[in-house]
Amino acid sequence: MDTQSAEDELSAIIAGAAKQPLLDAAYALWRQRYRLETIAGRPTAEEVRVNRTFSPEQFIIQYRHERAHAHEGPMFGYVKRAHPRADDQAIRQAIITAVKFEDAYNKHFDWNGDFEDCVARAVKQAARKYPHYLETTYRDARNDLAYYMK
Repeated sequence: MDTQSAEDELSAIIAGAAKQPLLDAAYALWRQRYRLETIAGRPTAEEVRVNRTFSPEQFIIQYRHERAHAHEGPMFGYVKRAHPRADDQAIRQAIITAVKFEDAYNKHFDWNGDFEDCVARAVKQAARKYPHYLETTYRDARNDLAYYMK
């Protein structure tokens, strides 16, 4: 992908998030983090080489660290671009909340019954703890959960 088309795609993703309230924008960008990383040229070839040497335990430690510190990395810049007037602490908190919301619906997922019902139930349970999202965000969460659990 050439530099201009990468920047155009990045700008389009951020512009879509900018149409939403801060909390929903942070979640929208968080759920596209893998695409955003690819556009930004991550992981680098060196990072891929190093990651391939990780034991499962090392991978889990890195995964948890990246999630725990998501508000300190590139995600902060993406959300700031979507909501440039937002307070930096509010942006950090929105990212932290997005990660915790995703963790919550994944934790609540239980293969007990019809697949679609299991997905809906998991997001509904997570929504009780994270009630401030738009309905479209809960729909996106259901879609993401269904995609990753299939």
